[in-house]
Amino acid sequence: MSPGPERLTEGDLDDALWRLLSASDRGDPAAFAAEHDRAAAALDAATDPRWVAWRHALAARRALVDGDREAVAAAGAAARDALGRCLPCAQTALTLAYLAAVEVAADRVDAAMVLAIDASLLAESAAADGPARPLHQAHLWLSLALSALDLEELAVAQALQGRRVAEELPGAADRWRLLQLCAQQHAELAQTMHRRGRGERARELAGTAVDCAEAARGLDWEARDAEQDLLDVVQAWATADRDGVEDALGPMRRAHRRVHRDGGTWLRGYADLVLARLLTRLARTQSGGGHDAEATDLLVDAAGAFAAAGDRRRYRQCLLELGQGTAAMGRPAEALHWLEAYRAETGQAHARGRELWAEMFVQRSRLREAQRQTAHFRRVALEDPLTGLGNRRSAERRLGGMRVGVEPVSLAVVDIDRFKSVNDDTSHSHGDEVLRRVADLLREHSRTDDEVYRWAGDEFLVVLPTATASQALAAVDRLRAAVADADWGDLQMPEPVTVSIGVATAPASTDEPLGWRSLFDTADLHLFSAKRGGRNRVRAHGSRSVGEDTP
Repeated sequence: MSPGPERLTEGDLDDALWRLLSASDRGDPAAFAAEHDRAAAALDAATDPRWVAWRHALAARRALVDGDREAVAAAGAAARDALGRCLPCAQTALTLAYLAAVEVAADRVDAAMVLAIDASLLAESAAADGPARPLHQAHLWLSLALSALDLEELAVAQALQGRRVAEELPGAADRWRLLQLCAQQHAELAQTMHRRGRGERARELAGTAVDCAEAARGLDWEARDAEQDLLDVVQAWATADRDGVEDALGPMRRAHRRVHRDGGTWLRGYADLVLARLLTRLARTQSGGGHDAEATDLLVDAAGAFAAAGDRRRYRQCLLELGQGTAAMGRPAEALHWLEAYRAETGQAHARGRELWAEMFVQRSRLREAQRQTAHFRRVALEDPLTGLGNRRSAERRLGGMRVGVEPVSLAVVDIDRFKSVNDDTSHSHGDEVLRRVADLLREHSRTDDEVYRWAGDEFLVVLPTATASQALAAVDRLRAAVADADWGDLQMPEPVTVSIGVATAPASTDEPLGWRSLFDTADLHLFSAKRGGRNRVRAHGSRSVGEDTP
């Protein structure tokens, strides 16, 4: 990709972004840093709010890699500011979700929660536009962020939504990644359900995890070795909840050996953690057999790996499980050491945070949904659903706020000629299409500040603020001509579509301002005169008809 802005294209930036997202997803700090260095010049040159937001979000991720928490906060704030200027779409949902994952990795849980809520609501509304890779990736990063926030049920729901989107996409790689993520999230939630004593729910979730893992293996896609190894670990873990630890231990040990031979730091820690949990279960069902001691050693190694990889959530989990495990082994001093470390790492906010975060997520989601519905109802109340124009209620609200006579203003009432015969001789669907096209033509050919409304039936209203009588007459005749000159051949109409228009103008005066209704009534009378005069023409006070037969 060219580093110079003079050769920069949107495709260059998109390619760089997908590479950066892939490197972020792998949890490989060196790979991400290398990709970020290659893309930095292009991102710095971009000025569109979408790319400005990405520049700062990726800078926050880079600061996280570099261990600069203050820079993470500054870049995150800049990204949120840029996102406020972005259009609501799947791309914006993806940026929000990615930034949420970065913020939670930096232990900025409040900021991460707000971002995750906004991303989830935006992804939900973007789903109406159909499946797309940005939407798929938004669900992926949302699932990762929510999992890191210990909101496992919500994380599973996002992974499943992402899987449904991926099923509609052509790329096997995207389907593979979401199946792998679904398997992992279901296996982790199964572990939580098992710990809470909900065995049946744990087995159900574990069964889904195994099904997802096997479906991923059935795809025509050759995943990287590290991804395959993670899938092996997840499947063995899920098998323990579905079929029992004895059936899972052999496959898990084989996966563990392979990961420790070839895997990266985080994956080694993850394999250690899973194997430790399986051995802890065996120690509870069998009488020791050395499993508890081996589990403790594995948890110590896992904690070190997660600390090195920056996975603070799983690091804290290891500390807690070390404290619980050594206490169960009758080693209180060691247990106290691990629990004190857990308490210091977690802090009071985290001790009560999970319930508060979940409550906050629900409340903010409800608030956003209420706001969305309010906006929808307002739009329905003021917008004509067929043409997308403002409806009569919207027009009356606009007219009621005008001081007619204080400054020049003109109104034009537009009526489609012989519209009844369009419905009678063709069909109502043809009639609807005529209404839509006339609305589009009026909107397209109006002056910049003029406003078009659908008043009723086949009648439209054009408001021309500050237009004098001569200006209004010229502007409105352009609208008439645009309709008359349009190509209506594809609708197989019995005759061309035309409109008649009546115009009325209230000049600025020092007299008592007029009401808009009297101005509208005058324009409506001129419309009647235009119709009676032969149609396809414009009529205004003091002027003869302008239109079809004007020399």
